[in-house]
Amino acid sequence: MVTPSPPLRAPVRRLIGYARVSTEEQATDAQVDELRAAGCQIVHTEHGSGASRVRPVLTKLLREISAGDVLVVVRLDRLARSVSHLLVVIEHLEERKAHFRSLHDPIDTSTPQGMFSLQVLGAVAQLERALIAERTKAGMKAAIARGRLPGNPGLRERRPEAIRAASAARQKVYVGDLIASASTWMPIVQRMRPQHNWDDVVRVLNHRGQNWTVEKLRRAVHRLVSEKMAGPELIQRAPRRPPEDRLMTLVAGIAIADPDLSLRDIAAQLERMRERAPRGGRQWAASSVKALLDRARRLGLVVPQPRDV
Repeated sequence: MVTPSPPLRAPVRRLIGYARVSTEEQATDAQVDELRAAGCQIVHTEHGSGASRVRPVLTKLLREISAGDVLVVVRLDRLARSVSHLLVVIEHLEERKAHFRSLHDPIDTSTPQGMFSLQVLGAVAQLERALIAERTKAGMKAAIARGRLPGNPGLRERRPEAIRAASAARQKVYVGDLIASASTWMPIVQRMRPQHNWDDVVRVLNHRGQNWTVEKLRRAVHRLVSEKMAGPELIQRAPRRPPEDRLMTLVAGIAIADPDLSLRDIAAQLERMRERAPRGGRQWAASSVKALLDRARRLGLVVPQPRDV
């Protein structure tokens, strides 16, 4: 008698909690207890203002969350500083095939009802942006009608304290934007630096649809290192390599950055990057790519095995 196979079980989704309090508030104990009671196996805690863009704990969580996981918060204001920020976070989770749930709000992106609520929030965010733009224009018009120039009078008068405050605000926004976008570019930087020079890293990033210059990327990485959000080895000087070694590490970096590429895909990318083949030609053969990858594996680099086509 043949024993029937047991039915396949759906993978268990991990519930990952996120708790945040400002520096003026008390500890996160109440939020942590509520998230634990809701079934969260892991709870990340962060201290910081709700209006701040700098959320290193949240950024790391979003970078490491896996497909099927559910990010859980007690209330929406614990996660996002605005409706538009909330939608950006949820869009990132969707790209990672993860979900979001708020215990005290009707938001659960794993259910049709929760997705409907999310669509309503999207409409609210669009209205919010329109109202802010309208209020800004009305304020400028009213100021001009009263004979006042719009903008910061301290900056117009070149007051040192106003210039310092404006510079600090710009730097805070800059760091926040870097942290928010780091998951799209920092993994490739970490894989390629410092073995590759900055030009090679920029070329790989830009051929993945991004828009970097060497100066812009170096500045971004140096800033994250200074904020203790990236390792100092990333800004070390790249070693000088013979041309063949450089091609080997470049091809290995492309394969590691996108394991789904075939040998011919990598060859086509190298041609778009205007890299010359080992023998100096402009056209790359799949066999040349394979030879460089095989050499990288022999030297101990962890490189995926692309398919031939």
